[in-house]
Amino acid sequence: MSKIKPSKGAPYARILGVGGYRPTRVVPNEVILETIDSSDEWIRSRSGIETRHWASPEETVAAMSIEASGKAIAAAGISAGQIGAVVVSTVSHFSQTPAVATEIADRLGTDKAAAFDISAGCAGFGYGLTLAKGMVVEGSAEYVLVIGVERLSDLTDLEDRATAFLFGDGAGAVVVGPSQEPEIGPTVWGSEGDKSETIKQTIPWDRFRIGDTSELPLDSEGNVKFPAITQEGQAVFRWAVFEMAKVAQQALDAAGISPDDLDVFIPHQANVRIIDSMVKTLKLPEHVTVARDIRTTGNTSAASIPLAMERLLATGEAKSGDTALVIGFGAGLVYAATVVTLP
Repeated sequence: MSKIKPSKGAPYARILGVGGYRPTRVVPNEVILETIDSSDEWIRSRSGIETRHWASPEETVAAMSIEASGKAIAAAGISAGQIGAVVVSTVSHFSQTPAVATEIADRLGTDKAAAFDISAGCAGFGYGLTLAKGMVVEGSAEYVLVIGVERLSDLTDLEDRATAFLFGDGAGAVVVGPSQEPEIGPTVWGSEGDKSETIKQTIPWDRFRIGDTSELPLDSEGNVKFPAITQEGQAVFRWAVFEMAKVAQQALDAAGISPDDLDVFIPHQANVRIIDSMVKTLKLPEHVTVARDIRTTGNTSAASIPLAMERLLATGEAKSGDTALVIGFGAGLVYAATVVTLP
């Protein structure tokens, strides 16, 4: 018989508060068209994007995270000192170590909270939410701060016609805490590593250390290009539309609800055509509010779901207590979907 005492966590977990931060600079498609041969109409029709936000030097990954987190903590009605763990999902914090989560935890004023980063691309928020739920129920933390944050403008090749218009910057955060009812459903998640080449970083960081730049990509002026995110658009589109609709349905089934029971659908804001196709495939009723934050925010990867959630609540398109299906998918290829009650 084990001598280990059982955990004393909560019966269930829920999202208590959400917050977001969008950089002050708004970038219209016209700016993107200065470096690629395209048109505003083409960008809108292909992606749905009209504008995106790009961070200034002062709007760092940590700074944006702290702004979003402060709002989430206030909305949750707790203090930073009650946060027991900070989980940050990002692919655009360029210091390999220490984790940016440790800086954020300290600057927020937590009481030595556990803090770590995860790299799960556009599914990162779902991964972090799942970890947070486990911590609250297991009892290792009463309140967990989950942050999705990106400065993808730093990883954008402005001469790449396929991706230059896609990415934006921002941070979204939620506080996960105890609940007497199940308000975060089972997570359906996974990866398809055989498709990892479809979304990737163009150059590994260590290529710059070798010294031989003869095989590195060059920009139009002959300078070595900084690493950027590239993707095979059509392959990603087909995968997202056909496979992620199945994952979304599995998440509904795992939560024991049907599309008719949903109030809100918050998919990763990758492409409005992907979103619309998933709505059609899932046969979502007209009463379901669908997040299309991508139009003015662009693709912010790990930040896109909490940012879209915050906007829906702020505008009144969704309300506290609504049942929402959230799904993230991206580089890896990785994915995560679950059903939640909105805070």
